[in-house]
Amino acid sequence: MTESVQNCTVQNDCEQNNGKQNNSAMNSTTNLTRKAPIIFVLALLVFTVISHTGENVQARLLELGNYLWDDYVILRADLPLPSCDPKQDINLELSRLERVFPAVDPDDLVADEFDKNSTRTSLEKQLALCKKKHAIAEENHRRVTPPVIAFRTVETSLTKMALFAVQQERVVLILLLFSAAAFTTGQRHHIAFRPIISMIDHRVSGSIQLIGNLLMLISAITHRKTSIESGIEESHPEITVLIIVGFLVLTLLNVIQLIKPPKNLRVKGNISHALLTIPIYSVFALITSYYFMVGQNHISGPAILFGQIFELSGVFINIGLYIWIGMLLKQTRIGELIFRTLTPWKLPPELLALAAIIIMALPTAYTGASGIIIIAMGTVVYTELTRIGARRQLALAATAMTGSSGVVLQPCLLVIAIAMLNKEVVTDELFFWGSRVFLVTFIVFFIVVFITKKEPMRTASPSKAIGPMMLAIRDLVPYIGIFGLVLIVYGFSLKAYLDQFSAPIILPVIIITLIIYERIFSKEKHVFESDTQREAGVRDSLFESVNGATIHIGAILMVMACSFAVAGIIQRSGLFDSLPTEFSSIWVAMLFLVIVLAFIGMIMDAFGALILVSTSVAGIAYQHGIHPVHFWMVVLVAFELGYLTPPVALNHLLTRQVVGEEAYAPDPDAKGFWYKNERILLPLTAMAITLILVAFGPLIYQYW
Repeated sequence: MTESVQNCTVQNDCEQNNGKQNNSAMNSTTNLTRKAPIIFVLALLVFTVISHTGENVQARLLELGNYLWDDYVILRADLPLPSCDPKQDINLELSRLERVFPAVDPDDLVADEFDKNSTRTSLEKQLALCKKKHAIAEENHRRVTPPVIAFRTVETSLTKMALFAVQQERVVLILLLFSAAAFTTGQRHHIAFRPIISMIDHRVSGSIQLIGNLLMLISAITHRKTSIESGIEESHPEITVLIIVGFLVLTLLNVIQLIKPPKNLRVKGNISHALLTIPIYSVFALITSYYFMVGQNHISGPAILFGQIFELSGVFINIGLYIWIGMLLKQTRIGELIFRTLTPWKLPPELLALAAIIIMALPTAYTGASGIIIIAMGTVVYTELTRIGARRQLALAATAMTGSSGVVLQPCLLVIAIAMLNKEVVTDELFFWGSRVFLVTFIVFFIVVFITKKEPMRTASPSKAIGPMMLAIRDLVPYIGIFGLVLIVYGFSLKAYLDQFSAPIILPVIIITLIIYERIFSKEKHVFESDTQREAGVRDSLFESVNGATIHIGAILMVMACSFAVAGIIQRSGLFDSLPTEFSSIWVAMLFLVIVLAFIGMIMDAFGALILVSTSVAGIAYQHGIHPVHFWMVVLVAFELGYLTPPVALNHLLTRQVVGEEAYAPDPDAKGFWYKNERILLPLTAMAITLILVAFGPLIYQYW
């Protein structure tokens, strides 16, 4: 009996141990599956940073080579000896030429005879030139010393790597897009109007995603098959193949998710809420598929338009890098420390909201789009505003508008894309007038919050505020020092400066250096132990930043790619061709353009909208005498107004994601229509007034 019990106990222990081992193995497999796309995305981002840095290194090595060795440009290449013979026997060659010279026909009165003297002179000159070439070649060969060989091996290898990286930009982008999108799908984090909270939400959202991805898969397969059958060689066939693989993976993920739904979902739900959980990219995919497959009987169309994003691969890879930069920035204390410098002044909530918009304008310009800075710093802005007692609706309004003013400042990617697509403008002009548009936005927002304030705008006296503010600034000194030091190293060693071209490459290095400082050397590193927004260690912080970046890259780039497709539909359908092109005056034309541009901004991503506007709407403005720079300033402000305007209101959707559903819910304690809806009304009012001033102000100055 005892033996039996003991055996039973041992057996139970074994089963428990086996169960633990199995669970451990399953957890390890799950963790590996979860981490695999994150590691892959990190590899792609790091590859981009290194390859672009390699271009700068190669350029500096080339300069160094020319400094160390004269004519290094010649020495860096293989030096074949001249093909001529420096020891040629002129007499022997002269005899040979005389033998092969055609015999003179007695009947040909104008035939030439072989001229020995002139031929000898020519051969002597050729021989002299040949000897000179050999002498130069031999001298260059003697100059190719072991140090030169070692140096040029490194330099030419970097050149080949940089060239390879440039050639593979399209492949890198598509791998980045679909690997991140797969992870985003797995995390159920695609951009939608509402999160999934019930089983019906899950089924509706998952089913529509499945249909959209499946239709795009069919389109990509058909496009590939058609290209092969036509015999026309594709310029980049690997793109189509990777699109097929990408949508196949997304489709399979959707199937798995529908078969195995999450266990924490509510049983009850309603269809109206469920429809709002459909990702925006899936809606765009369905619209594109319906237009081509049903309306045009052109099954390849959706895949062709989707692939247009890869024509601007460099721009969208930079967007991925900027999103990573934003997530890295989120792992630092920079935002908190900057707001801490304002705390001693005891600013009223309205002024602090204004300060937040100004402070976040610069990182918005470097991150390329307003949505990225909301993702990166929205939590900090909202938290700091509510901490000092700002009403929740005001804090949400400021968070949504955080990045709206910075898109006109250097070196914003939107402005660069405008200059790339339109020869009528250059970036310097756009950035010059963009700074003035930023000033107008700032003034308008101040006036609006001043009019709508609830309490008098009082601040602390300078005598009480300056001292504590300087102490707070002291905490920022190491950050400023590290920032400057990295810039000096890049500028001195690589001649790379923080501009629109090098910013995506330099900023990750700067922020990673700041994270290392905070986690290892900072006296306040213990603050991270209780901060759920950050990880304590350097490795964990970097992993968390890539984790967040992967989710948002997948969500944002899929919306952008499908937005490109929708832009293509609008352009192909001739919808804008039916727009009026003749107006009675420039005033009427501008009013019409403002309405159209704001509408485009409401429903489309900025980069897809830029292509549409460049090919259709811009011409209307130019033919009515609207200056190109003026027009594109209006475009940028109109787009930002669109991002804040329902039904899509992308900036509000991103704000909802970073602050949470509970924080974004309507405030029952707010009194009055304005204050109950301030999160929507305040940004709309400020940006609408700014748009009117930017659109009509120059016309008033010009014609009145």
